Amino acid sequence: MAAPLSRKTGGWNMAKRRTAEQAERKRETEKKVIAQMIALYCKGQRHTRGEDGLCPQCRALTAYVIQRSDYCPFMAEKTFCSNCRVHCYAPKQREQIRAVMRYAAPRMLYHRPIMTLHHVVCSMAEKRRLQKDNRK
Repeated sequence: MAAPLSRKTGGWNMAKRRTAEQAERKRETEKKVIAQMIALYCKGQRHTRGEDGLCPQCRALTAYVIQRSDYCPFMAEKTFCSNCRVHCYAPKQREQIRAVMRYAAPRMLYHRPIMTLHHVVCSMAEKRRLQKDNRK
């Protein structure tokens, strides 16, 4: 089980650089979350699913996202891809992931409420930090 978030450990201050172990743990968590969101989208859109519960298009998108996450050079610095200064998805996959996010994000509150609230808090803090940095 993950350690609780606190100001002391840097849990709320995502601008702080993570250690390699923390970055790897974050990478694995992001991969699990996006896989869950894609599965929720696939099921909700009633795609023809295979043995693993995903249609071929959603399976390919999951593999693409995981591959991009594995090679992300900014994992130690960023909070989420939406706050990243470099968008590494190809245009086609970027549109696909946007559709997944539009569908699955509001529904994640029912499936993973704690994770969703943590995401909202971290996103708001990161946006405030970016706005503050831009004003300087």
